[in-house]
Amino acid sequence: MTDYMLWNNEIVERKSENAMVSFEDRGYQFGDGVYEVIRIYDGKLHTLDWHLDRLFYSMEQLAIRAPFSRPKIKQLLKQLIEKNQFTIDGKIYLQVTRGMQPRDHIYLEELDAIFYATVDRFDQPVDMWENGVKVTLQDDIRWLRCDIKSLNLLGNVLARTKAQRNGYHEPLFHRDGIVRECGASNFYMIKDGVIHTHPTNHYILGGITRKKILLFANELGIPVKEREIAVEELKDADECFLSATPLEVVPIIQIDENPVNGNGIGEITKRLQQYYRKRVYDYLE
Repeated sequence: MTDYMLWNNEIVERKSENAMVSFEDRGYQFGDGVYEVIRIYDGKLHTLDWHLDRLFYSMEQLAIRAPFSRPKIKQLLKQLIEKNQFTIDGKIYLQVTRGMQPRDHIYLEELDAIFYATVDRFDQPVDMWENGVKVTLQDDIRWLRCDIKSLNLLGNVLARTKAQRNGYHEPLFHRDGIVRECGASNFYMIKDGVIHTHPTNHYILGGITRKKILLFANELGIPVKEREIAVEELKDADECFLSATPLEVVPIIQIDENPVNGNGIGEITKRLQQYYRKRVYDYLE
């Protein structure tokens, strides 16, 4: 654990007494807030602007008054890394809640948002890259605004806990017979050399790593179709993989009891993994 954290507009020692959350904070009472997880490579922030685009979008969608300008939060996050003398691989967790008021479903418009950020070490998930993971199909019980990166994650919490206690890395959500995404990652199916992935809408989170994968696939000449994938199609998939900010590109070798690509890692997935690793350092600041 690092020594310092960002608490509103100050960098303070990372102690509980320096960052006390009121029982009237709406984030504590209702999960009324948003967050971002930003990767750090060699002490540098990765795709920071793309993460801030999504953060400000999430705040706007929930009508949370932004407690900082874009230049200010960039400055504060970089100062946080410098203050911790953090020069290795890691991640920043940044959270914004609507603020404090006596408990009421109806929020006051003039509330001052509360935010904090921490920086922590995060080692590269080499084992997942090399050996892949198993996922399990689960009904999607989440709310219908998955495009907002909100603190309301109870559906994800229940699903991921159930999956991992049954030997799977992630749940693979489906709704109305359509595969959506995983519990904390986006999902991709490869068939006949084409990458298929759910379109960006309110059923999934528009992943930052997803955005880069689509860009990199184009650079590699790999066709991509953003479309709804029926659950029945999974049994005929040539390859599958997932992506997330902490994990980059991770092969899926099994869905429930059904192996994907003979429980091996496919060639297109390998190409994307290698190209992603090659391009990581082009997006640092």
